[in-house]
Amino acid sequence: MSVKAFELVPAVERELLMGDKARINIECIECCGKHLYVGTNDCFIHHFLLEEHATTKGMLSYTVQKLLFRYLGLKKPVEALKAASALERIIVLCDATVSVVDMITLEPVPSGGAKIKGVAAFCVNENPVNGDPFCVEIGVISARRRTVQIYMVYEDRVQLVKEVNTPEQPCAVSLDGYFLCLALSTQYMILNYSTGAAQDLFPYDSEERKPIVKRIGREEFLLAAPGGLGMFANAEGISQRAPVNWSESVMGAAVCFPYVVALDEGFVTVHSMLDQQLKQTLSFRDGHILQDFEGKVVLASTKAVYVLVPLPLERQIQELLAGHRVEEALTLTEGARRNIPKDKFQILHKRILQQAGFIQFGQLQFLEAKEHFRTGQLDVRELISLYPLLLPASSSFTRCHPPLHEFADLNHLAQGDQEKVQRCKRFLITYLGEVRSTEGANGCREDVDTALLKLYAEQDHESLLDLLASPNACLLAESAPWLEKHHKYFALGLLYHYNGQDSAALQLWVRVVNGDLQDSTRSDLYEYVVDFLSFCSNPDLVWKYADWALQRDQTIGVQIFTRRPVGQDQVKEQKDQVKEQKDQVKEQKDQVKDQVNPDDVITYLGKHSQALLLYLEHLVLGRRIQKEKLHTHLAVQYTDRVLSLLSQSPTADQQVSLARDKLQLLLRESSLYRVQLLLGKIQEYDQLFLERATLHGKLEEHDKALHILVHQLKDFPAAEAYCVRGSASRDPAYQQRLLHLLLGVYLDRDLPSSTGTGELEMAAVDLLNRHGELFDAVRVLDLLPEGWSLQLLRPFLGRALRGSMHACRTSQVALGLARSENLQLQHDRLKQRRSPVLVSEKKGCVLCHNTFSEPDCVCLPGGVPVHTHCAAQRVVRDSPTRRQLANSNNHT
Repeated sequence: MSVKAFELVPAVERELLMGDKARINIECIECCGKHLYVGTNDCFIHHFLLEEHATTKGMLSYTVQKLLFRYLGLKKPVEALKAASALERIIVLCDATVSVVDMITLEPVPSGGAKIKGVAAFCVNENPVNGDPFCVEIGVISARRRTVQIYMVYEDRVQLVKEVNTPEQPCAVSLDGYFLCLALSTQYMILNYSTGAAQDLFPYDSEERKPIVKRIGREEFLLAAPGGLGMFANAEGISQRAPVNWSESVMGAAVCFPYVVALDEGFVTVHSMLDQQLKQTLSFRDGHILQDFEGKVVLASTKAVYVLVPLPLERQIQELLAGHRVEEALTLTEGARRNIPKDKFQILHKRILQQAGFIQFGQLQFLEAKEHFRTGQLDVRELISLYPLLLPASSSFTRCHPPLHEFADLNHLAQGDQEKVQRCKRFLITYLGEVRSTEGANGCREDVDTALLKLYAEQDHESLLDLLASPNACLLAESAPWLEKHHKYFALGLLYHYNGQDSAALQLWVRVVNGDLQDSTRSDLYEYVVDFLSFCSNPDLVWKYADWALQRDQTIGVQIFTRRPVGQDQVKEQKDQVKEQKDQVKEQKDQVKDQVNPDDVITYLGKHSQALLLYLEHLVLGRRIQKEKLHTHLAVQYTDRVLSLLSQSPTADQQVSLARDKLQLLLRESSLYRVQLLLGKIQEYDQLFLERATLHGKLEEHDKALHILVHQLKDFPAAEAYCVRGSASRDPAYQQRLLHLLLGVYLDRDLPSSTGTGELEMAAVDLLNRHGELFDAVRVLDLLPEGWSLQLLRPFLGRALRGSMHACRTSQVALGLARSENLQLQHDRLKQRRSPVLVSEKKGCVLCHNTFSEPDCVCLPGGVPVHTHCAAQRVVRDSPTRRQLANSNNHT
């Protein structure tokens, strides 16, 4: 999983450093900005100036100028160099002594107090705890004792601050704040020199390999662990990163985020700190120094110095993407967040996510691609543009430059694999359906919805109708030809309707229903058109297509009118109910313009008898419009239907029965039709005796109605039910009158009848026994034949007697209550008369506040006098006060 992260660039060649002196070796290096310092084994310090410049290929190279070299005069190798730029000093370790030299002249500081002797190694605290900017804090390993000493280095002196004992002789040290990371003889440890707290890390053998203790960040260190591992540890002794797996013979390490660079005997290896994977390997012989200086990684052999120049992160990421290594590219991008300005990083991150999404899209990894497109805020038209002809011709979109992917279009991506093409189209349908209502579609809603419509139509997708039936931004000019091409005429009609072209929609749907166009989207398209017309706000369109609908099916076609608002009558009725709601009334007035008048509909339906009947039923029975004209018209239609069926030969009994049931129900329930008109139409038909009886009842000709029921139809239960139904909402006297009429019909022997006398007498007996309490017993006894036995009339007589006694006792109770109330009123009157009521011309009435001009008055409870006419008005307003008023004579 390699990636080119660094290039090895020569910095100081052998000839420039040592000329022809073959025994001179490099012992240490230090870099501060453009200044490079090299310590050699012959006790010299060499000072070089490194100038960076770019080559024609865009790579970095260095021009080196040797400024100065200085012999320290100790005849020992220079073991370590550390720059203190704030002091313009170089801290030098040579011959177990730390001294300070001038950074420019390399001359030793003249003061003798700027030396530390007996030093095995030292390090600079890059996170100093001392706030003085003009001193440098260093940690020193004593060569003679098991101690670490903390010094403050000034321009001309050094000062011991702290000395810390260690359990073993330290070999290497790194310092961050108060924390010392030490490599002892057999283990690593973390030591807080302020508190003395120590934390053992893990063991190692310093005799087998050189220890590495490298500070890589605030309170975090990199250590060479057994097994060829590079371990990370923080100040608490915890490893928060996974280790990197490098060579057993590592002799140096450096960090250039997000990479860890390690040097062994023959190679330089580069590992990622993000995923711990080996990213690059460089061959490098005789190397023995590897250090990083403020992001610059410097590498040295014994004879020359090189710089590991990192390639720009964006170039590395693009190389990973070019190799379709998406996860690595994204990991590297996330890791680069802290090294790139926030605004620039956001732009870079979005683009990388979009590129990663297209790579995974090309690999048919649609879930991952969708997530990257969303997170990267991809302009969805970048994806749509891959699909030929989906973007509208009017779209102003142009693809991103440089391009986000390598595909010309979907055909190039699929390479002729139609299954792959179909999978990509299904993905786009899903993706567009999700993003069309989000911010991702802002500014391009027309392009998105039009593309989605084309895909739905092409794929015969079930969501096409949902798209068109909901708010959408589909372009009509682009969508209509596409829908026609795929025979989606119903959907095209919906699109016309959404764009306010109802006439075009209806014309198209009618052609489909008639079979001129083929579209199997809806098998019930005729019913849909009828429903559409019933809610159409354009009356001209309703009249235009109503005849077509009625010719196909009157039962369904009439729904155009039965499902519509009633029109003027209903709106007037609604206005009466909402007089105080002015806004609603105004809205209803506006709607009246688009409504169809019922009278016009009835006239129009004259040539469609079945539809007319259904429409009248809708108005009278459904909407319950109380108009004599409509009720009479419906009753006449029912009557004509019955008479028509009766005139057929043979007669359809079931149809006749259903038709008569409807007619009888209307005749019973309605009181608005013209009775004489209907009676004249059915007078000559003996089959319609029941209807004639109902009509006579409407005319209050109850004797004729009962005569028909008893003598013509011989239907005694119907006659009895007639009386009960006819008096349902009337007073008891009316009910009693009807029952006496029926009893009279039963007992009248003067009228000719085909019914036997015995049957009529039994019917009379049954009537009396069932409703005895409702009859006037005296009148009944006068009517009854003398030969009837009391045993036969026993139930009637029992009920009549109980009823009479109940009425008598009820009257007695009422009389007693009235007497009691009268007695109480007399008592109250006497009490009022016992005490005088004083009125005068100076005293006013409490109700009208006018004075009394005459002695007549009325007393309210409490003896308060008021005018008699004021008391009368109060009684009218508040009837309960009637009992509280009492007339009183004025006593002077």
